[in-house]
Amino acid sequence: MGKVRGFLEISRKKPGDRPILERVHDYKEFGLPLADQDLRDQGARCMDCGIPFCHEGCPLGNHIPDWNDHIYHGRTTDAVAALHATNNFPEVTGRVCPAPCEASCVLNLQGQPVTIKAIERAIADYAAGSGFFRPVRPQIRTGKRVAVIGSGPAGLAAAQQLARRGHDVVVYEKADRVGGLLRYGIPDFKLDKALIDQRLEQLREEGVQLKTGVHVGVDVTGEALRAHHDAIVLAMGAERPRDLEVPGRQLRGVHFAMELLTQQNRRVAGDLVPDAAAILATGKRVVVLGGGDTGSDCVGTSHRQGAASVQSLELMPRPPDERRPSNPWPEWPLVYRSSSSHEEGGERDFAVMTTEVLGDAAGAVRALRCVRVSLEGGRITPLPGSEHEVPAELVLLAMGFVGPVRGPLFEQLGCQLDARGNVAARGGRTSASGVFAAGDVARGQSLVVWAIAEGRKVAAAVDAWLVAPAAAWAA
Repeated sequence: MGKVRGFLEISRKKPGDRPILERVHDYKEFGLPLADQDLRDQGARCMDCGIPFCHEGCPLGNHIPDWNDHIYHGRTTDAVAALHATNNFPEVTGRVCPAPCEASCVLNLQGQPVTIKAIERAIADYAAGSGFFRPVRPQIRTGKRVAVIGSGPAGLAAAQQLARRGHDVVVYEKADRVGGLLRYGIPDFKLDKALIDQRLEQLREEGVQLKTGVHVGVDVTGEALRAHHDAIVLAMGAERPRDLEVPGRQLRGVHFAMELLTQQNRRVAGDLVPDAAAILATGKRVVVLGGGDTGSDCVGTSHRQGAASVQSLELMPRPPDERRPSNPWPEWPLVYRSSSSHEEGGERDFAVMTTEVLGDAAGAVRALRCVRVSLEGGRITPLPGSEHEVPAELVLLAMGFVGPVRGPLFEQLGCQLDARGNVAARGGRTSASGVFAAGDVARGQSLVVWAIAEGRKVAAAVDAWLVAPAAAWAA
């Protein structure tokens, strides 16, 4: 634990952010680190709570009390080791994870949890800047070959764990750069892509082969993949977005959120996006449908592109400011939150349903026809007389994802899908022998921290299967 009475003597202190008027003019990370003394103080607040409920909140089972104590006592190298013992990419989760560990912290009973996420980021950044990203090479090579399809957090975590077990791992990515969601989904102002590149160099030195521009199932068939590999890990994510099925959806200026976000990440990376294909919020009235992380990212990107106005519409009612009795600690608190992007400006409206997209004479969107709704008993009911129009020249659909993109690969490999359209998997194993699934492709849309955790678990399942495939499959 940290200081015996630290949680009584020291108040919670969160890291600050760069000034809004400064950060909305660039794509550099908005978050600022805590000073070293503040980090030690926050580590000191970690109490000897007997049962560390933060472990319950963290899908990775991070050794949170251990590295809090290391930071308090100035044992930074020990903190780095404890952090990396369970997490392949803490520099990512320390930035983009919503910190369910903090929600489960015993001190959150008083609304003052340990600033676990800030400490995690600080340890990871120290490791990145101090040469701790050294390769971990196995002493023995097994000669077994594993194909990992998809290079998001689940795929990369699985690949790294398998390579460290001595297997020959090849990661196939259909995009031109490795990283998946981390590369082309999360904006640079939340996650500096140099951190991804630094980790990728570590993976390469550990023996992982990274092949980009390969659409498995199209460029390489499932049969060809089986012929050259002993096991296959599906980690393609859940990229199929939920669409807006209303009249006028086809009008110019209505786009899926990922179209905007991917384009902007490419611009920041130095790519040229042709004017004819450009999706820009500059000078436009922007409406974002959906209030989750993807919608928030659209808001922040629209601000930086110079939108005339930004409005977020959410179908669900506004969450309460405080927990309801039906949502007790240590459950994830279902309360109202504002992201850094929301704090930068714009409006938010709740319990609003879009019924039609209205266009102008040139075939471009000019407004949304909406109606207010009530949600009772799980049913959405339009409220009579609440119809109204919301002006819009750019509409971004950020209403979540409904599973992996359907393609020929699943049929080629013989993988069954579940009722939701995800790859059916039990303990990471699919219905096809030697084929495993990790992350959102099997779980459905979720968090980066869950993807890393499942990538690690699936890697362990693959390793066990490769050592004794017949026995492992029959178990």
